[in-house]
Amino acid sequence: MTTRKGAAGFTAMLMTLAIGTAACGGGSGSGDGTFVAGHSEPDHLIPGNTTSSYAWDVTDELFENLVGLDRNGNVVLQAAQSVESEDQKVWTIKLRPGQKFHNGEQVTAHGFADAWNYAAYGPNGFEGNDYFSQIEGYADLNPEDENAKPKTDKLSGVKVLDDLTLQVTLTAPFSQFKLLLTHPAYAPLPKAAFADMKAFDNKPIGNGPYMMDGAWEHNKQIKLKVFPGYTGPRKPRNKGVVWKSYASADTAYTDLRAGRIDVMQSIPAAKVPEARRVLGDRVLPRQTGTFDYLGFPLFDKRFANPDLRRAFSMAIDRNGINKAVFNGTYTVADSMLPPLIKGHRKGACGELCTYNPTKAKELFDKAGGFSGTLELYFSNAQPSYEQWMQIVANQLKQNLGIQDIQFRKIPVSDYLSMLSDRKEKGPYRQNWEADYPSAQNYLEPQFHSTKNRMGWRNKEFDDLIAKGNAAPTEQEAISYYNKAEDVALREAPMIPLWIWQGFGGRSDKVDNVVITPFATGLLVHEVTVK
Repeated sequence: MTTRKGAAGFTAMLMTLAIGTAACGGGSGSGDGTFVAGHSEPDHLIPGNTTSSYAWDVTDELFENLVGLDRNGNVVLQAAQSVESEDQKVWTIKLRPGQKFHNGEQVTAHGFADAWNYAAYGPNGFEGNDYFSQIEGYADLNPEDENAKPKTDKLSGVKVLDDLTLQVTLTAPFSQFKLLLTHPAYAPLPKAAFADMKAFDNKPIGNGPYMMDGAWEHNKQIKLKVFPGYTGPRKPRNKGVVWKSYASADTAYTDLRAGRIDVMQSIPAAKVPEARRVLGDRVLPRQTGTFDYLGFPLFDKRFANPDLRRAFSMAIDRNGINKAVFNGTYTVADSMLPPLIKGHRKGACGELCTYNPTKAKELFDKAGGFSGTLELYFSNAQPSYEQWMQIVANQLKQNLGIQDIQFRKIPVSDYLSMLSDRKEKGPYRQNWEADYPSAQNYLEPQFHSTKNRMGWRNKEFDDLIAKGNAAPTEQEAISYYNKAEDVALREAPMIPLWIWQGFGGRSDKVDNVVITPFATGLLVHEVTVK
């Protein structure tokens, strides 16, 4: 099973699941000012209990965090009036007065504190638990022995000073905390949630611009309508949205093409050329931060030599795979960070990411080669995973001389738990989309000694991340994160491959469709219905 503390950070891994479960009913262009969007079936609708982007599609409209992200990834105030700190460790948050939940209850500091405490309390088993690990007192709610009873059920670092003021104390200075607050797990909950959390998950009551229009129709759809009592900055330009669940992305695309849904956020790569012909300017290309890597199980001594890992990297023709599998639409990685993230340095990966079979074989031989069966791991979520893994296998055979290569195609439902339990015996597909747009969120969760899946331990990297987290300015923080990135590139415990290109689409019945590359995804409130 995926451990509680290992659940956070795998946002993008969940984003790559094949689109959910069977869709039925609905249709677009009903003339009532609402529209229909296709996606996958969410796992939960309580913000603190999901790391799935499909759930966030819905919770982003139902709930409003203290701060959010605009379409360019900048932090903007939402439920908060101010978020301030003089030392990056103690933060004072003041709420905007006059806010209400959909049931009429006032939104207060207690609603945020209670929601955070519940999600952070280990025995509740919430998927978003780890997102509160920066807050003082987290360890008391999550003892190392998971069978032990926690000392308390309240985070000591979260104090309600009055109805509109929160004080949050972190375990260490963290310059990215305001960005962390944009994560859906930091949404508030009304008192009604704690009376019956299971029932609440089926018909959540939020404080966002939209409210539930009936209960969640599992494996079918979730209907939202405008909340008339909303006073925040995201004023809806439509009357509501229906999120329809689909069994596959191909089926959703077919319905988009036929006008049975109005918005699809991710058209399958294989369908993009056709979509461009059929939909024309209704295809919506966008840069994304979704990143594919190849991770190595360093707890297996066969992968302990950095030269071996560098040899694998330089034996892979990233440009060729991009053309063959992704129609040349993806961006070949030249860094551990995607271009849209502040701190990305063009060409930072250098030789490591450059296809050079000759140098790869030299490094491979220098490292002593590889013995035994090479197992390559990936999930069964999308056909493209097996396609590019097949090409990688052929290139490793041809360029390095490894002949015994076997594929391990793992069911989506088991893939994360397999990595958490370190059951993989060879290189594996790692996918990442940051929980918030920060270099820190690409580097620390994936490479830090206490958090990574590879079994990599490097004090130099950890210390540089800590210095970046404590830095007083963004520029200084990025300089430390870049130095940490250089360590990861030098040691190559995981190698960067490519960044996804996103292609959404819309029907001719809607306009002003904005799909961001961040966790917010589709800006539902911006969509206009013709």
